[in-house]
Amino acid sequence: MELLRFTTAGSVDDGKSTLIGRLLYDSKSIFEDQLDAVKRASIQKGSEHINLALFTDGLRAEREQGITIDVAYRYFATPHRKFIIADTPGHIQYTRNMVTGASTANAAIVLIDARNGVIEQTHRHTFIAALLGIPHIIVCINKMDLMDYREEVFIAIKNDFQAFATQVFPGQDMRFIPISALKGDNVVKPSGNMSWYANGTLLHHLENIPISQDHDLIHQRFPVQYVIRPESEEFHDYRGYAGRVAGGFFHPGDKIVVFPSGIESEITSIDTLSGPLTEAHPPMSVTLTLKDDIDLSRGDLITGAGDIPRESCDIVARICWMNQKPLQIQGKYALKHTTKDVRCIIQEVDYVLNISTLKEQTEIKTVRMNDIALVRLRTTKPLFFDSYTTNRITGSLILIDEATNETVAAGMIV
Repeated sequence: MELLRFTTAGSVDDGKSTLIGRLLYDSKSIFEDQLDAVKRASIQKGSEHINLALFTDGLRAEREQGITIDVAYRYFATPHRKFIIADTPGHIQYTRNMVTGASTANAAIVLIDARNGVIEQTHRHTFIAALLGIPHIIVCINKMDLMDYREEVFIAIKNDFQAFATQVFPGQDMRFIPISALKGDNVVKPSGNMSWYANGTLLHHLENIPISQDHDLIHQRFPVQYVIRPESEEFHDYRGYAGRVAGGFFHPGDKIVVFPSGIESEITSIDTLSGPLTEAHPPMSVTLTLKDDIDLSRGDLITGAGDIPRESCDIVARICWMNQKPLQIQGKYALKHTTKDVRCIIQEVDYVLNISTLKEQTEIKTVRMNDIALVRLRTTKPLFFDSYTTNRITGSLILIDEATNETVAAGMIV
């Protein structure tokens, strides 16, 4: 079965956690003990009905304040697909949490309160979704029950959102659904209150969004994670290179190049625990064997012979700063790119993005927690990479504080 990862985005009290709770509840993906616990917690809080938000708001502080603070991951499945949900915070001070939850998503659900329409926070979250290259956007206009389920409210918000989104999401797959997460309208079951809408429920869209083309299927990319060299008589001469396909299609007989050495060879087999394959593609985890004995190790990259990535020690990247300690210009950090570990210096900050106005502030050089900035890095060894817009795996990186081992930034290579 296909696996769809999706994230939620929206302002505080737009109903993100309630929507996820409704999705799990109506799709019968909640265990009885979980349901009983939420019922008890709802009664203690004085709710007249089951507080569906409590299914995802797991931290005590979240339940007390009625807000989402940390990313909550939930898993469920239908006969059509398996799903991983990342319920992310709406507060501006938790931008780093949203970036974390959305970094691997195939789709983003942008929630809009029908009473308030498109607001600044909607622009902010939509821009972050665009920045992270999320291929599919589902705009859920929530709390339609409080607006008497009027079609003109839905159309006005849809037009308002499209006017902004086409600037940051040109040609993007966008879908619009009027819902009531609290009442269950158009979440899992079609709404009897909005006969004017007939384009499918939220679950229908999640089950049918085409995601096979979301990966980079053009450029052959295979970061080596591990060298398999069994010390047994049965596999005396076996040498395989294990990893996850990051781009393109690989077949036995393909001519390949290994980086950083630049040595050419040929794929002899593609092995898995279940047996050999005739083809491998993202995001499959496989083991490649090569025709020639090459000095290959973790951090090396296997690509197609005529499909060379960029090579440089000088990297320009957009980063989201995740640490309370501000970025240090000329500071030294560990950098992880695919399976490769190097060290780097942050040479320069080109600008810090004002997430509220989307303006590039070139005069600001101090990057603090939750800031998004464009920076220039110099690495100790060359990286072999693609731009993030081409490949979200070979175009991404993280920075690590060597003293504390904390991840301080997530980056997208420009």
